[in-house]
Amino acid sequence: MSYFVYMLASRRNGTLYVGVTNDLRRRIFEHRSKSIAGFTRQYSVTMLVWYEAFGSINDARACESRVKRWHRQWKLKLIEDFNPTWQDLYEML
Repeated sequence: MSYFVYMLASRRNGTLYVGVTNDLRRRIFEHRSKSIAGFTRQYSVTMLVWYEAFGSINDARACESRVKRWHRQWKLKLIEDFNPTWQDLYEML
């Protein structure tokens, strides 16, 4: 089974959200459809801009925790290195 750490944005250089899941397509759909109350629904953070797959939940959670503690500029660089045009990657899943 794969586990994913992902980052959503409200728009280019907008509000960011970092999460972890074992089903990336389903979880991003939940964010996009705003079916679950919380931060992403409140701030319209629905654009998948970065993700990374892991073989274990422990590795994925460690990465999520690390990225959440990063400075905003580091997160922006991570996105720009992976997805320079800030394309919404959901359609590519």
